[in-house]
Amino acid sequence: MMKKKKKLLFVCGSINQTTQMHKIANQLPEYEKVFTPYYGNRDFDFLKSIGALEGTIGGHKLSRRCLDYLRDHDLPCEFGGMRGDFDLALHCSDLVWPNNLDSRPSILVQEGMTDPPSVLYPVVKRFRALPGWLAGTSAFGLTNRYTKFCVASEGYKELFAQRGCDPAKMVVTGIPNFDDCKGYEKNDFPHRGYVLCCTSDVREVFWYEDRKAFLLKAVEIAERHKKPLIFKLHPNEKLPRAVDEIKRWAPGALVYTSGSAEQMVANCDVLICKYSSVAYVGMALGKEVHSFFSNDELRRLLPLQNGARSAARIANVARELLGDAPVMEPWSGRPSERSTLPGVEA
Repeated sequence: MMKKKKKLLFVCGSINQTTQMHKIANQLPEYEKVFTPYYGNRDFDFLKSIGALEGTIGGHKLSRRCLDYLRDHDLPCEFGGMRGDFDLALHCSDLVWPNNLDSRPSILVQEGMTDPPSVLYPVVKRFRALPGWLAGTSAFGLTNRYTKFCVASEGYKELFAQRGCDPAKMVVTGIPNFDDCKGYEKNDFPHRGYVLCCTSDVREVFWYEDRKAFLLKAVEIAERHKKPLIFKLHPNEKLPRAVDEIKRWAPGALVYTSGSAEQMVANCDVLICKYSSVAYVGMALGKEVHSFFSNDELRRLLPLQNGARSAARIANVARELLGDAPVMEPWSGRPSERSTLPGVEA
């Protein structure tokens, strides 16, 4: 009689989070795998039903986008792990933590950059019963309800420990979409040598932003460098509003509402953003970067550039939690470039 395969549940979210989970799943061929859009408990379901989560990965819009991705890639969907027979869960964000994950081992996977501490962050940190989403992604990891926490770099391990996460649970693996930034240089984006401004969705998730000042700063930097200005809008933004604002305060700039921001960063000379993880792509590729964070802080936190091995490393963490032997990590990068990237492990 054939032994039943162990089953893994991948909790997805944004396209970035979903593609990371897909890459990890591809490194675990020996297991049964199912995927789900982001989900929570009854309070989460209520907020979603009244439209209160539409600016987040828990809303209907991003859930549909996730489901479209799962369908397009023929990935089996089991919403919320409803059958309850999974042996291990891999989760993209613990700002909401479903109760049905508590009885099984779980792995939290860092997505990318986290927000600076918000006004409510000290309250959420002190009163752990409060939902983490009140403090935004600055509360990422604070539940400590996961078994292991896979983080992007030693710098991030230190940062999360300072914020209150358990260092014993953290494993520095790198993160799949930001561990081989040189790979983004091979692209067919038609422009080169410009100033790129990547906007954010902070207004959609109820933060304040002086968008006019941000756009005028981008115009000033482009004029100082005497280079064309290109905007890449965040996919979660209210796009018509964002486009109208650029036409008003940055007339003549090119605007892209879709496409790979990482490839656009690879082709630019100067990158402007706020809280976006693309800042790490810019730093890894030696671009001039303007963001909310200092360049020293970005270098300290820069995700490991390990030649796209992060998914394999996270897969081995999963195997170890399931009591199975880890496998040899494949080297999928370019050895001749290995020593030229910041943050590369020896």
